[in-house]
Amino acid sequence: MKFNYQARTKDGQVKTGSIEAGSAQSAAEILRRDGFFVTFLGGEREKISQKMHFFEGVSGKEVAVFSRQLAVMFAANVSLIEALRTIGGQLSNQAFREKILKISQIVEAGSPLSAALARYSDIFSPFFIAMVRAGEVSGNLSEQFNYLADYLEKQYYLAGKIKGALIYPAVILVVMISVLFLLSYFVMPNLVSMLTGMSVELPPLTKFVINFTNFIRGIGGIILLLSMIGVVVIIMRFSRTRTGKQFFDELVLRIPAVRDLLKMLYISRFADNLSTLITGGIPITQALEITGTIVGNNVYRDVILKTCDGVRKGQTVSAVLFGYPELFPVMFSQMILVGEQTGSLDKSLKVMVAFYEKETERAIDSMLILIEPVMILVLGLIVGGVVASVMIPLYQSMGNV
Repeated sequence: MKFNYQARTKDGQVKTGSIEAGSAQSAAEILRRDGFFVTFLGGEREKISQKMHFFEGVSGKEVAVFSRQLAVMFAANVSLIEALRTIGGQLSNQAFREKILKISQIVEAGSPLSAALARYSDIFSPFFIAMVRAGEVSGNLSEQFNYLADYLEKQYYLAGKIKGALIYPAVILVVMISVLFLLSYFVMPNLVSMLTGMSVELPPLTKFVINFTNFIRGIGGIILLLSMIGVVVIIMRFSRTRTGKQFFDELVLRIPAVRDLLKMLYISRFADNLSTLITGGIPITQALEITGTIVGNNVYRDVILKTCDGVRKGQTVSAVLFGYPELFPVMFSQMILVGEQTGSLDKSLKVMVAFYEKETERAIDSMLILIEPVMILVLGLIVGGVVASVMIPLYQSMGNV
């Protein structure tokens, strides 16, 4: 099999070409024996693999596990390149494996790990790269990767809990729509023919159900289904635009049912990221810039970037945040002020992180407790309304007998 390679000679000259070998390992061994320092090696299989796994993503959990494994191997005094090759070689996600192995090649060629990770910004966030860069400067990469693993695992757990809270109402909504279509197509046709043949005046509820089922069974059902799909597609596409993202980020902070939960989530994320970056030795202005890009909401991002500009002009973080009590509670800004006055801003932020994380979990649990009976009640009202629309005229006809 033919492999394309890029390598450096002992004099530092870059050479490219192709070589025949039975495997990539054999090709690399041949090149090393010839005195070449291999920086890239790939063949037709790799190209095919890249096409096959082009759409395969990398989850936050996988990045967290990668960070933990790297920290463990650093603690065992395994070299960075060897650790990357070992971890990359055993990853089950083909797309992630290929990228980690390429990162090992980039590092082997002389680039810092943070610079190699920055080439894959779709996987590694600015926060992740900044923490790795801080670890390179301070010489404690193992500690930084342990911290990153803890942070990513915590974020993954919280995101999973929020998704879990949203899955239940989504399932109930699908069940309700399915019940409506099943009743319209399989149950109501026979009942409608029976009800319309009765010699009684049909109540308004029964007339509404009959008209609605006739609408669903006709062209209206197709129109309704296509309309729902179209609305979902339009909303998803609009939300990916800059204007749409700004619109929905502002909207969710105004919805009474979820705004308090989301505010606690964004504040906790802001405090957690900022405290971690400050502890890692990142300057406060750079830490604010990075935090603003990954907080997850454009409204909070704009305020955090304004805070960064204010700090550059000589203001304190708390002085700027006090001007946005609708986004950052006064208690939160007061704790930051105390941290700034005592020189322990990172510790004050960590205290607030612990507080808001617990409050976020309580809010999610409370929302789940509230959503469950509400959705069941709505489903019961729909089914009960259909049953009542049938039973009322039946009782009326029996009374006339």
